[in-house]
This record gives sequence, structure tokens and C-alpha cells, in this order.
Amino acid sequence: MKRFAGKVAVVTGGGKGIGAGISKRLAEDGAAVVVNYASSAADAQKTVDAIVAAGGKAIAVQGDVSKRAQVTAVFEAARKAFGPSALTKT
Repeated sequence: MKRFAGKVAVVTGGGKGIGAGISKRLAEDGAAVVVNYASSAADAQKTVDAIVAAGGKAIAVQGDVSKRAQVTAVFEAARKAFGPSALTKT
């Protein structure tokens, strides 16, 4: 069993650099990944595409984490994509 099977990870800046590496590793370990980005949709989608091609689950969601309403929208997108209990504490 994979370490993060059944879990959802939100990775801010998950579309490039270290964030992309973290996103891919979490997916390899079984997490469904929300690749959050502020401005580079193309980079975020590349990361999502790589995760999905490797058999993982991921979505790209735009949101500025310095703005409360946008953070809420990121988590709502995660719930919509991965289920209502996707982001509950266990």
C-alpha cells in the first residue's frame, strides 16, 4: 500500500521547480494532488499531465494563497474533484 493512498495534497506553487517535484512525489506515494498555481497555468498543467500519465490523480487550480477567498476556492475545487471528505482531518 502506498503511504498517502486515500489522501489529498494541496501543493502551492506545485507547477514548477521544487513544487512540481513535491507534487509528483506525493502522487507517486498515492496522494491525489491539487497543483496550485498563481500565474502559470501551462506549468501547472504539465505537472498534472505528468502525474496522470504515471497513473496518478491530479488537478490544477489557480489561486493566490495571500487572498482568503481564493484559498477557499482552491479547497472547494479539491472537494469537488476528489470528494466531499477529501480534505478532512483523520
